[in-house]
Amino acid sequence: MNGNPDAALRYERAEAFVEAVEALWDSWDDDAVVLDRAAGRYVDTSRIHHPNIAGPHLKVAGALTTPRPPQGHPVLVQAGSSDHGRVFAARHAEAIFTAQQRIEDAQAFYRDVKSRAFDLGRNPDHIKILPGLSPFIGGTEEEARRLEREFNELTIPAFGLMQLKDFAYVDLDDLDLDTPVPIEAFGDAGDVTNNKKSRTQVYADIVRREKPTLRQLLHKLAGARGHRVVAGTPEQIADTMADWFHNRAADGFNVMPPFLPGGFDVFAETVVPILRRRGLFREGYEGTTLREHLGLPRPGKP
Repeated sequence: MNGNPDAALRYERAEAFVEAVEALWDSWDDDAVVLDRAAGRYVDTSRIHHPNIAGPHLKVAGALTTPRPPQGHPVLVQAGSSDHGRVFAARHAEAIFTAQQRIEDAQAFYRDVKSRAFDLGRNPDHIKILPGLSPFIGGTEEEARRLEREFNELTIPAFGLMQLKDFAYVDLDDLDLDTPVPIEAFGDAGDVTNNKKSRTQVYADIVRREKPTLRQLLHKLAGARGHRVVAGTPEQIADTMADWFHNRAADGFNVMPPFLPGGFDVFAETVVPILRRRGLFREGYEGTTLREHLGLPRPGKP
């Protein structure tokens, strides 16, 4: 095959892959390991099952060579908000990394994925939706915005144009940096009802709403690549996160500091204590696995 397969085929392959790895993770019962030293027996072979999967994309015959993982299954994290991605996420995902610019868009995505999961017989609370958030934090709002401007001025337009091609398949090399970006450049993603290519759609929505110049668009996408960028005081950042959480736009956030390690340090030292005081962030871990930290149940055997 030349080039990348289309979205339908990619997700068809993904379905086959998830089916196979889940069968392999479940190929050992939790109590298969007996460790009977006296009898010289490590495992009860009757508690090991041999999945037999033969399809157009992969073939699996036989069990894993290791016991079932401590989490039952590793947490399945999905990224992508296209129509194909939403169907796949509703069926399989336990955490979703998504790019959402506005709370109303995030709420619509949240409702859509959780309702799809419910229709498939899943508990919607067992899917954690985690939008990306890139915070510029300052002692005052002006200080935070000045920091954002300073970082934007450090960006290299040629690199931003390359990213635009890589993420959205849009070539704007011939457009002057201070010329407004034409929505037509995004093809069918310029149609507000289109949701075939999730990241392209995010970029197109920004252009449609804000009518930025190319320079402004590249600045907006430079660090977060389409995820939400916020600039403000620690209280303002915490307010934004609380607003999205309480209004069912997010179950949590994938924090994407604009610079490391300092950006993360500032977030941990100034925003996290505020979230803790509001009862929105844990004081300590109650479990030992990522699944427990996310409040997800351990998958049982099928």
